[in-house]
Amino acid sequence: MSQNTASPQKSSTSGAWAAGGTLFAGCLMMITGIIDVLQGIAGIAEDDVYARVGDYVFKFNLTAWGWIHLCIGVVVIITAFGILMAKEWGRIAGIALAGLNIVAQFLFLPYQPWWALFSMAVSIFIVWALATNENYGREFL
Repeated sequence: MSQNTASPQKSSTSGAWAAGGTLFAGCLMMITGIIDVLQGIAGIAEDDVYARVGDYVFKFNLTAWGWIHLCIGVVVIITAFGILMAKEWGRIAGIALAGLNIVAQFLFLPYQPWWALFSMAVSIFIVWALATNENYGREFL
């Protein structure tokens, strides 16, 4: 009987990429959470930090946006620790919070359009990385 030796190597390579993507997603969530906290503080401290770019259907008070970003940022940082410790709750919460961040950044487009688009792209990567890692919960390396 002939055994296919390429399959296990491909599987371990794929697993390494998935583990690396998950580790990177955890780091990105940590950075995103810290930046969200800083955006929240800036929005709470002064309403004139952000300038509206054009007219937009969704109009919110910037102080409210500051509190939203601050709260989401703190929860994202806690979730990032869970992802980096390979906890299942971290993975589930990470996918949910990355999805929530996509919606929040879409609504924040008139205030920080380039950052919002970049943050949405990072959140899409985070969802992909956390959803595709079959070996989650084991050590990363």
